[in-house]
Amino acid sequence: MTKLTAQEEQLMIAIWKIGEGHVKAFMEQMDNPGPYTTMASTVKNLEKKGYITGRLFGNTYVYKPAIPETEYKKKFMGNVVKDYFSNSYKELVNFFVDQKKLSARELKEIVKMIEKGSKK
Repeated sequence: MTKLTAQEEQLMIAIWKIGEGHVKAFMEQMDNPGPYTTMASTVKNLEKKGYITGRLFGNTYVYKPAIPETEYKKKFMGNVVKDYFSNSYKELVNFFVDQKKLSARELKEIVKMIEKGSKK
């Protein structure tokens, strides 16, 4: 599985959100998607990379994810932690606290989730 570009990731998020659809439907889920032709090319790239599958439905191609969002996140979030935070999730959390992206209340909620063994 290869890492997606920022544009490909944005498009994949829309595809995962919808589940199955056509290029215009995906574009409606995105902020500033850009031109249709660019999105159509990006969809084809995602198909070539094996992230989505497409089929002809009438005279329109319909696409759906071939890889679950959780699988992608698991693979590449682990790499982020490894590459940028010395393989330490503690360092990752500390980074967000330092950047004021994580409040004390949110941190307490995370601790409660960990204590309960919850995934969300």
